Amino acid sequence: MQQPENRNTGKNVYFISDLHLGATYLQHPREYENRVVNFLESIADNAAELYLMGDILDYWYEYRTVVPRGHIRFFGTLARLADRGVKIHWFIGNHDIWLFDYLSTEIGLEIVDGWQIKTIGNHKFFLSHGDGVGKLPVSFRILRATFRNRFCQKLYSAIHPRWTIPFALRWSNSSRDFSAEIPVCNNPGQEPLVKFAESYLETDPDINYFIFGHRHIVIDHHIRPGHEVIILGDWIHHFSYAVYNGKNIEICRFCANQ
Repeated sequence: MQQPENRNTGKNVYFISDLHLGATYLQHPREYENRVVNFLESIADNAAELYLMGDILDYWYEYRTVVPRGHIRFFGTLARLADRGVKIHWFIGNHDIWLFDYLSTEIGLEIVDGWQIKTIGNHKFFLSHGDGVGKLPVSFRILRATFRNRFCQKLYSAIHPRWTIPFALRWSNSSRDFSAEIPVCNNPGQEPLVKFAESYLETDPDINYFIFGHRHIVIDHHIRPGHEVIILGDWIHHFSYAVYNGKNIEICRFCANQ
């Protein structure tokens, strides 16, 4: 999906992914949310744009007049950033797949379903959560297609939230407990998203940066001069994010006492 050019305003552009707010395996959810809020407040003065690259929430489903409880401090901080003129882009992941129009209407952010190619500042970016690109297992493709099917969504909406939300939280927690171990990548060249980027670059050699989440690993891999793959890590172990200043991009980590 090609997007129009977006010139930087002299401020920074931030990328963050895989917060999994609301995950039942988080031992201190309020402290965890506050850490995210502190980060967002720390970038408020010098942020032009904020890219939320998917799986920001561990589960989310919008009924016509009902949304899940929680995340008030996080949502409030996003709203304050938007009110200050920060452009916020939320890419749908495989956990927050059912984002519809509530947050875009209430906060004023953009919901992005799929991948985007766009120019930011002086560079061309390929942006994706990472779950829908490259070679995917057949079982995952079937599950992903089912979750995105409008008819299945309507059937799910017909069930009362008192049943669907606890079920979905248990399902999400059973699929993988990201708190169990720290994900690392010792060989970036063999990482599937890196391989995808290398292949895609052959069809579009003007892309400078590929930005992904999804994998919970931190990678800054140079395919060749002027072309990088960034995988953003997560906020369960790494507390990592990327910042683009119009000239280059850097992966940073947020400390609780910053």
